[in-house]
Amino acid sequence: MSDRPSCRIAAVQMVSGPDVDANLAEADRLIGEAAAAGARLVVLPEYFPLITPDETAKVRIRERDSDGPIQAFMKDAARRHKVWLVGGSCPLEADVPDKVRNTTMVFDDTGRRVARYDKVHLFGFVRGGERYDESATIEPGSDVVTFDGPCGTVGLSICYDLRFPELFRAMGEVDLIVLPAAFTYTTGRAHWEVLLRARAIENQCYVLASAQGGVHPGGRRTWGDSLIIDPWGEIVARLPEGPGVVVADLDPARIAEVRASLPALKHRKIS
Repeated sequence: MSDRPSCRIAAVQMVSGPDVDANLAEADRLIGEAAAAGARLVVLPEYFPLITPDETAKVRIRERDSDGPIQAFMKDAARRHKVWLVGGSCPLEADVPDKVRNTTMVFDDTGRRVARYDKVHLFGFVRGGERYDESATIEPGSDVVTFDGPCGTVGLSICYDLRFPELFRAMGEVDLIVLPAAFTYTTGRAHWEVLLRARAIENQCYVLASAQGGVHPGGRRTWGDSLIIDPWGEIVARLPEGPGVVVADLDPARIAEVRASLPALKHRKIS
């Protein structure tokens, strides 16, 4: 069994709109709520600074790496609230002029950036009048990213990455997988929970999914259901819809217990 102490983690759920300043103010309020509940690591949802029917809007607010108001907000919020902050996703400049990288950045509790992950898998979906094509405005990343923090080793992913288990296997043995997301209502209702629980079970680690959840200005509806799941696949905290925070304790002893009783990670034959 592990002798590391438990570590409180939090998922922030939002219903972001087209006003960046208003979204940042709401994110700051919710980060503060998570910190007041004792969270040491807080995860914002995908697209927390901006959701709008105009898919080119994120290109107009894209920032250079390490320079811009959204990144400055995350750095400052982590420092002020004294938490490790996983910044959902922020649009950064891409190699292609009219596209962005959909990027998660991690800041420690002093405001120092410790990790960057660019979303690898780009969502595309068509059903009736519902249509999404992230590749029209986003350039994919290619790197698997983990970092070490107060809650152990953490693997980074974003939304549609959830459907590609090979990404999570490539992370190695991690204590926690985080997945900021803006799942559609249609796909979320069908697959969200079962896929998240599968990732926790097969990697024998905690999974934290921080979601957009509700009806956004412009009419888009996201699934929500922010979840924290333990290594046995048990849901330990959830928020079905609307803005708010869910918290739970990541217990290293629980990870060790699951891996000792069912050593599936050691039984792997194909890598």
